[in-house]
Amino acid sequence: DIKDCVPYVSKTILEGMRKLKADISTAFPSLSVEELSELVPNKEELNVVKIYAHKGDAVTLYVLHKNPVFFELEKCLYPTVYTLWHYPHVLPTFTTWPPVLQKLAGGADLMLPGVVVPLSGLPEVKKGDCCAVKVVSNRAPMAVGTATMSSAEMMSLGMKGRGVSVLHTYMDSLWAFGDKSGPPSIPDVDTEGVEAMYGEEEDDEATEGGEEEPCPNSDGDKATDVPCPGIQELRLADREEGEHGKEEGEEDLRSPQEQMDALLLQCFLQALKSKVKKSELPLLTSSFLRIHMFSLKGWRYSLFHLRHLWRDLRSARVKCFSAASRLRSFRTPTDPGIEEASVEVGGAEGEKPYHPPEITTLYSVSSRLEPLFQDAKKRKGTVLQPAEVRAIITDYVKRNELVDENNKNYVIINPILCDCLLEKSEYQEVEALKWDDLFSRTLYKMQHCHQLVFPGQPPIVKKGHIEPIDISVASRGSNKKVTMIKNLEVYGLDPMAVSVALQHRVQASSALNPVPGSKDRVLVQIQGNQVQQVCKLLLDKYQIPSKYIQGLDNKVQKPGRKK
Repeated sequence: DIKDCVPYVSKTILEGMRKLKADISTAFPSLSVEELSELVPNKEELNVVKIYAHKGDAVTLYVLHKNPVFFELEKCLYPTVYTLWHYPHVLPTFTTWPPVLQKLAGGADLMLPGVVVPLSGLPEVKKGDCCAVKVVSNRAPMAVGTATMSSAEMMSLGMKGRGVSVLHTYMDSLWAFGDKSGPPSIPDVDTEGVEAMYGEEEDDEATEGGEEEPCPNSDGDKATDVPCPGIQELRLADREEGEHGKEEGEEDLRSPQEQMDALLLQCFLQALKSKVKKSELPLLTSSFLRIHMFSLKGWRYSLFHLRHLWRDLRSARVKCFSAASRLRSFRTPTDPGIEEASVEVGGAEGEKPYHPPEITTLYSVSSRLEPLFQDAKKRKGTVLQPAEVRAIITDYVKRNELVDENNKNYVIINPILCDCLLEKSEYQEVEALKWDDLFSRTLYKMQHCHQLVFPGQPPIVKKGHIEPIDISVASRGSNKKVTMIKNLEVYGLDPMAVSVALQHRVQASSALNPVPGSKDRVLVQIQGNQVQQVCKLLLDKYQIPSKYIQGLDNKVQKPGRKK
């Protein structure tokens, strides 16, 4: 990508201006003839610069008046932010919140949960189309990239997953190649009043990957002044009865910052006193926040908005002693609305808990074995349990007196057994088989089936072996990984419910995608290598036997100690 690039050799005067104009006009048909002449003037020097991205991709820049106006990557033309600031109508533009820009500048892509949908709806794009990203209330684009899916697909997936693959942003190395001017302030009529309507959005869910950098837009600092929804109901439990002296329903006169500080302390003490074990200390604050504080019911949504208060402590470690006076005097709230949240599926009120199906291996009579089962009146296609097959074979052997008189562990092969169970090369060599060998050969020659029995439902019989739940890890980009889970429907699991449960467990974004080649199957995709958490959820919560889970060996291997 172009987020970090190293200039390489030189500027040369461009020849073939007509071809460049034609290419730009084709790629961006919304540009008028006058605008195209301003971008590629006939009588001014337009320079070409060759650069190489850190991945080694060759990129061509077209520079006018010391500012790059277009760049070409893999034979595709893209405008820079300098161009879009003068001609913001050139590309379809997605809107996001100002704090998200620091993630985009750090190398992240734009995730759909961070996209603000205006009253006019999303811009019409197709997969792979060039598009831009702007912030609320300013029409000047701040980033350029390509759409990862069409607008219709974005809406059908519930605005989940990756929306724009970002190639170039304000404040990146390509922007720094120019005069480093800032974006203009262009009023945006479509998003007026959007902040008041939606409230402060969580920027962590809006982006994937990337390093944290200072936010390039000062509007992001305003996020700390917006009170979180429901903040007045979440107050610090008093150490003594009646200490805060506020009657129920009385207006909270504290500033939003004071309310958030109080909420953060409340959650910290509640989680530390009721959830953390002494054996877990010292504990990284990032783990403490994700595992213990976010699982408090009623506080989860507000805590998402308090992350910026916690980031300064991210590299520190928490080590508290239960003898601390503040912790000892803290009383755990008894309000039922502040109980621990059950983030697993089936824990919601009024929702039936999940029970795994009873899975039985069955066998169907094949056409080759039909003569062997004819006496038992079992025709081709009849489904039998292994015990029934064993009983029928035993009865057939005894009725035809095929037990070897000299060694009763062996069964003599008659013409029917020979045709049904032996291979052609064995016809002249094998005269008798052991009982176990006889049964195993019979089951092997039969068609495999399986039966699923869900509580309160009739049995479901299907041909073939049951498909295991498949867990795999795939790479996305240079160092990003995603975990994919499929075949959940076979075991009666709702992919959407499993996706939500995993989201709460690992605090990472997830998406649902259709399985290629299947009409009714959905694949759950979640950021990072989350195989260990997926296994815990399937084995412990849903009680799926491990033999029906494929991919358990994809867990993250912990490095051994250095000797």
